[in-house]
Amino acid sequence: MSVTTVEHNRKRQNFKGLSSVWLFGYGSLIYKVDFPFLEQRPATIEGWARRFWQGSHDHRGTPEAPGRVVTLIEQPGATCKGMAYRVSPEVFQHLDVREKNGYLRFSTPMVFDDDSCTEGLVYIATEDNAAFLGPAPSLDIARQIARSSGPSGPNSEYLLKLAEALRDLGDHDPHVFELESHLL
Repeated sequence: MSVTTVEHNRKRQNFKGLSSVWLFGYGSLIYKVDFPFLEQRPATIEGWARRFWQGSHDHRGTPEAPGRVVTLIEQPGATCKGMAYRVSPEVFQHLDVREKNGYLRFSTPMVFDDDSCTEGLVYIATEDNAAFLGPAPSLDIARQIARSSGPSGPNSEYLLKLAEALRDLGDHDPHVFELESHLL
């Protein structure tokens, strides 16, 4: 699979007849909301863990020196807290470009803070995409984040803003907070 997933995503779901779709954000979609939404609510998905295992060649790094951004890794028993947005299907024209560096749209059940549930979409960069970097020791990941920068700014800013947003949501993500501690 090529790194750019825009056209692939546009073929994945059929939005015909839908006036809105729920989207689950677990990384920069929590704190960098550059798209219109109809509603937003904290939500959780089960069976997934947030990890800084995806390379960023287009936002927080360059092709020669990729940064690291989060993706979701299947992990039985894990929960991932994030923000859900109810959006019009047209919003995916923008989001597919924003999330083009290896991310694909998948369907996922989401649980809101009031225990109600709904089906939504989530962008995940799977390990078979060309930009996937995979696991590494936390200190190595933090060092890569500290030295990386791209068109959207320093990679460290991404990590620090995500950590702050997770605190605002009342979430404690050991992986994110351990990486943050190496930067501070």
